[in-house]
Amino acid sequence: MTDSEKIDAFITKQTKWKEKLQLLREVFQKTELKEEVKWGKPTYTLNGKMVAAMSDFKNHIAIWFHQGVFLKDKSNKLINAQEGVTKALRQWRFEESDAIDSKLVLEYVEEAIANSIAGKELKKMVKKDISIPEIFNKALSKDQNLKEQFYKLTPGKQREYAEHIGNAKREITQQNRLEKCTEMIKKGIGLYDKYKNC
Repeated sequence: MTDSEKIDAFITKQTKWKEKLQLLREVFQKTELKEEVKWGKPTYTLNGKMVAAMSDFKNHIAIWFHQGVFLKDKSNKLINAQEGVTKALRQWRFEESDAIDSKLVLEYVEEAIANSIAGKELKKMVKKDISIPEIFNKALSKDQNLKEQFYKLTPGKQREYAEHIGNAKREITQQNRLEKCTEMIKKGIGLYDKYKNC
């Protein structure tokens, strides 16, 4: 199945968002962006770089601009969906009652393309240290297999687990997260791998 066929299927299976997603797709198809599927969602790239993507949620659909921080956003449409987490990514949400202005969407997409061609890119900051929470450290020292498998993971995957467990405010929540993650770590599975392999 080609990427185009996968996107056809993604839109066809929609009940609530079919027309809106098709309309957004038609806007993207007016540009030189290449239509691909990444993480199970329609994604639009230029010279191998992700420019934008579409996604469906329960209460809205969205366009993600991967370097959206550089967009002028003259119509005030963009939000940072994960304040403090995402740096460059910006999202434009459409709820059920929202009309889609194809001309305006195209302006944003064309600006994103121009920014990509110009090389505007917020480089990902590489975090060097991994802060392992105390409860996780104790589990690693008690379970040699868990420790070995954890340190076989990439630094990024190690950090994801450490942050996921450590970011819970209550100790009981940290313990629950640790228990859920232990088997995945032992199998060499990253916390977010299921989203990356679509």
